[in-house]
Amino acid sequence: MLVSQMSEAQKETFDQFKDKVKDCKLIDPSDDYILKWLVARNFDLDQAEKMLRRSVEWRKANRIDGIVEQWEPPMALVKYYPMGIIGADKFFCPLWVVSFGKGDWRGILQSVSKRDYLRYISYMAEKSFAQMRKNSLQTENPVTYQTFIIDMEGLSMRQMAYKPFRDVGFEGIQISEANYPESLRRVFIVNAPKVFTFVFNMVKPFLHPVTLDKISVFGFDKSEWSAALLKEIDADQLPVHYGGTMTDSKGDPKCSSLISLGGEVPQSYYMEAIKPTPNKNMTSLSIPSGSKKKLEFKVIQSNSILKWEFMTEDGDIGFGVHYVERNGDKFDLVNNERVESHLMMEEGELLCTRPVLYVVEFDNSFSYLRSKKLWYRIVVDLPISNYH
Repeated sequence: MLVSQMSEAQKETFDQFKDKVKDCKLIDPSDDYILKWLVARNFDLDQAEKMLRRSVEWRKANRIDGIVEQWEPPMALVKYYPMGIIGADKFFCPLWVVSFGKGDWRGILQSVSKRDYLRYISYMAEKSFAQMRKNSLQTENPVTYQTFIIDMEGLSMRQMAYKPFRDVGFEGIQISEANYPESLRRVFIVNAPKVFTFVFNMVKPFLHPVTLDKISVFGFDKSEWSAALLKEIDADQLPVHYGGTMTDSKGDPKCSSLISLGGEVPQSYYMEAIKPTPNKNMTSLSIPSGSKKKLEFKVIQSNSILKWEFMTEDGDIGFGVHYVERNGDKFDLVNNERVESHLMMEEGELLCTRPVLYVVEFDNSFSYLRSKKLWYRIVVDLPISNYH
């Protein structure tokens, strides 16, 4: 929905919402961008405001602004994460091709950390937003959506059954839904085998109903799905492989020199599997089965950096970070998810944008029989300017 498409009642609600969030520093201050948050929460003022403010804090803490210019993704993701922008649809929205079925998801997740994998999802989303702004300037029309072709050809249940991929996939969807709402115009899933129904049913509960309405699923009938694609995408913007006229400079109908099409990740990219060992600066902590442990850090200076490293001796552990406002409101910065810290040292950091209480939580509530031995080091570094 664009601002020009609102009813009178919706315009009134929009004006109230815009006034409520006028103090927020937004990556895009346009009315069409602000409207997305209202639409995502069905014009519920309070829920939309809460969603937007949480996302603003998430962006600050994870330094999302400028990620495209300032962060260098691991080469395994750049080369083998099977997606890229190939052109634009008829509404000038960035057109992504995702060769999902050709992705070596096991190989990717054995080559990069979970943190980098999730960061890459935000990196790609920010690239798309940059392209939207570029297209808006070129066409002098608002471009606030993107279109996806997700190709399931080659889909393997061996890949889909890999639990770390399923887990990180759900987290990625949650990040996208919470921080990039109403960014899809259309999603075309093509070459979907019968087994895809099983996969899609697992994903559906994590998707907003508005998102589900934009997804079309096709089997292996190329004439059917290519016709559907050409209704939304001009032929010169669509690779020959998908029914268009586009090829790359080498004449490849899949345009493999323009976007990554996935493929098997060479083992030379795999991270070395070395069981983590605690260092002398770490503190040990035993977390009984079925319980959690919260560590609190009172941050007194805005823009301090909360840094952590931890490992467990036997089995994974849940990990999350949130802060608590003076009125008791809780804002999640790192969602509580299970981390395989018995296989690799977990490291990370967050920018503490507010001088409030930050809480690091280790969660063993999912384990009913086994306690976990945790080793950790968590520090709060003051802003660099304070040292001068």
